[in-house]
Order: sequence, then structure tokens, then C-alpha cells
Amino acid sequence: MVQIINSFVPGQIVPSEGGFDLVRPEDGLVIARIAEAGETGVAVAVASARAAFTTQRKTPLHQRAKWLRDGAAALSADAAQVAALIAEDVGKPIRLARFEVQRGCEFMLACASAIETLTAGEMLPLDAAAAGTGLIGFTRRVPYGVVAAITPFNAPVNLLVQKVAPAIAAGNAVVAKPAPAGTRTALRLAALFQAAGWPEGMFNVVTGDRAAALALATHPDVRAVSFTGGTAAGEALARAAGAKKFLAELGSNAANIVLADADLSAAAAKIARAGFEASGQQCISAQRVLVDRAVLAAFTAQFVEAVAGLRVGPVADAATDIGPMVSLAAADRVLAMVQDAVAHGAELLLAPRREGALLSPAILLNVPAEARLWREEAFGPVVAVVPFDGIDQAITLANDSPFGLQGAVFTNNLAHAFRFSEEFEVGSLWVNEASRFRLDMYPFGGVKQSGVGREGVRYAIEELSQIKFTGIRLSA
Repeated sequence: MVQIINSFVPGQIVPSEGGFDLVRPEDGLVIARIAEAGETGVAVAVASARAAFTTQRKTPLHQRAKWLRDGAAALSADAAQVAALIAEDVGKPIRLARFEVQRGCEFMLACASAIETLTAGEMLPLDAAAAGTGLIGFTRRVPYGVVAAITPFNAPVNLLVQKVAPAIAAGNAVVAKPAPAGTRTALRLAALFQAAGWPEGMFNVVTGDRAAALALATHPDVRAVSFTGGTAAGEALARAAGAKKFLAELGSNAANIVLADADLSAAAAKIARAGFEASGQQCISAQRVLVDRAVLAAFTAQFVEAVAGLRVGPVADAATDIGPMVSLAAADRVLAMVQDAVAHGAELLLAPRREGALLSPAILLNVPAEARLWREEAFGPVVAVVPFDGIDQAITLANDSPFGLQGAVFTNNLAHAFRFSEEFEVGSLWVNEASRFRLDMYPFGGVKQSGVGREGVRYAIEELSQIKFTGIRLSA
């Protein structure tokens, strides 16, 4: 009998409105059926979260920090089982899944430490204005209440705790709506945190797809929405959310630029992993690789060699770098983009091979601006290599995108690095690291169609709290 996966709202029976199959990417087997919570199920989850927030809103910081530390300990103790779920449901190679779980634990601990050292607000010099004489004023950060966390499939632990931990640290309650392939992982985390002592209702999970996400974004008791996913979906949710706080990490088409003075061997190795590990299904995976024409031949030779050295194989093998894509439809989409680029005149340097949802790396040279691979987010194991002549053209090509999440430039010239820092239109830039490199303490987020707001420990806590001012007249 196929398992039925329902929402997690402790002490409540959550109604559903139909459902759909959860398919294992590696072999296409239906492993469960996910209930669609819809408006009725979301209403139950939000009411529970609202009640929990009301009860816990005066909880002191040290207690919130303890919740996060206890949650991290519970996740760490269950790391092997959670990683196995990620590998089975998403198709992420087990080595990468294990790293993701470890990173999730570390992020929760970092949030626990951050709230013990963050400043709560500031005193304001109201008497700087004549009318302010005899007054004092101060600000403090207060929670929104119920925060919606709507997450994608590709990093079902990391991208969930990137929202949940800062929201809890700031004093909110959370209702999460994971992508279908990340549902079992999210439910596992909710059960672990509940067992670790989190109050009932502080972290609920609703199952489903678009209907549940829209119902969550539009619910009047949800006062902040944090979303990671595609740009089209993000724009639809922003319209649905209306006049409430909306944070979004959206689409990308990350450019990695290799200047003639770069260490070509290091650049080739770093960009190879950034483009293809986990089947390129990361928002900041390297997609466009712009190379100075003077070193194009030397770089592409090393790049193709580095990519060919990545292991394509079963998710259970710890040596595997590239497993299956999340679905057959995802593999179809990427192959269609490869074929479109070739039809527009691009040259295949490394042709993809396919077996079900498993797609080996594809590298294309001289991809024109008219091709989908140049204009759209591929979110798969395919990279476009395009030459440029001079830094001016490199910057123009890098910025020729509606997206601007995170980019990279490889150079040993400090002046060149600072010029890209000024002129490359991205929310984050790495010099001599590839675009997929990320640490959790810096502000991460996009410009243009890549989103609004910032994640990262301190920055996410600030985004998921709001400033409240209080003024006091000291004498009548």
C-alpha cells in the first residue's frame, strides 16, 4: 500500500483536498502519495501557529536559543536517516545530502548564537528637534507573528532551516510548505524538533503544491512570507501576498568570468563542480562561463577534462557527484534547452547522455544570446561557454541577463576584481571562487529578477523581525 503523506500540525486533524504521487527520481517508482492541504488545511495550520505565537511571544531569548540548539542536536542525531530521505526523494547524491544535513545543523547553532549577541535596538536623540525636548525614544525589534516558509526541492534541509531558524530566533511561529520532493524531509524535521521540546504549533508543515502555497501566502494571519523558488512562482506569490512582508530568493543564470590572468586550472576545477554537482540543480550553479578569448582554448581543454572527471552514478554511492534530476520532466526541459542552443549555432563540447532522469553533463561553446540557455535558468547539468574580448565586453555579457543572484570572477588583478565588484549586477560576488560557493554569515540574495531581501544568519533574523519605536515624555 502506498503511504499517504499528510500535514504536520500537532494535536490537529488537518483536512486535505485530493493529492498527487511522490515519485523516486532514480527509478520512477511511486513511493508515496502527498495530500493537498489546500485552503482548509492551511487554515488549520495557521490557526495553530497563531495560537502558539500568542502563547510564546514573551519567551526570552535564552529559551529560543535553547530550542534552536536542541533542534540542531536532534537533527544531528538523525542525520543518516534525513540524508537518506533527501537522496531517495530528490535524487541528490548521498555525500552531498550528508553535507547538507551537517550544514543545516551548523546554521541552527549559528542562529542560536546570533540572537544572544544581536543588539535589540537603539536610543534616538529626539531632542535634536526643538519639539523633542524632554522626550526620549528607542527602537526594538519585534516578531511579525506567523511566518510562511515556502521552499524548493533541491535543498530540503538547508533551504528550510535558512527560513525556520531565523524566524524562530526572531520570535515568530512558522508554517512551512515544502516542494513535493522535499515534503518527507520537512515532516521529519518537524517531528524531530517537536520531540526536542519545541512548543506545539511553533513549526507546522502543510503538504501540497500550488494551492497550498497560494493559500498560505494569502492567509490574513500570515504576516511575512519567505520564498525560495522560480521567478514566475515568486511573482505570483508576491501578488497573492499583497501588503505583507515578502522575502524572495528567485531565479538565476549565474555567470562565472575567467580573465586571461586567472589561474586556469583552479578556475576550471571550481567551475566544473559549481556547474554540475547535484545535477546543476542549485540556484547559483554555474550556467554561463565567460572566458577571455586569449585563453579560451587552454581553459576549455581543462574545463572539459575536469567535468569529465565528475562521477555520474547512483545516489547511494558516496563517490557520486551527479545523480538523477528531480524528475523526467526536468531532464526533458534541460535536453530541450541543449537542442535549442545547438539549433542556434552552439557547438557541443561535451554531449549529454540520458538514462531516465539521469543526465550526464553538457557543455556548449559559443551559445548565442538568442538561445534559451543564455536567457533562461537551466537548473540542470548544462553550461554555456562564451568567449569575450576585453573586460568591457565581459561585464556587458555578464549583465546581459534578467537575473542577478550570485556571480564569480577569476582574476589575479586586484583592480579587475574591484571593477567587477562595482559593475557586475549581482547581489553577491565571489572572486576566485565559483558562483555556487556560499557561506551562511554573509548577506545572500539577488537583484533584478533574482529576488528581494537577504538571507544569512544575522540578516535573515533582521528580515524576519520588524522595528518598533517607542517615545516617552519624561515630564508633563
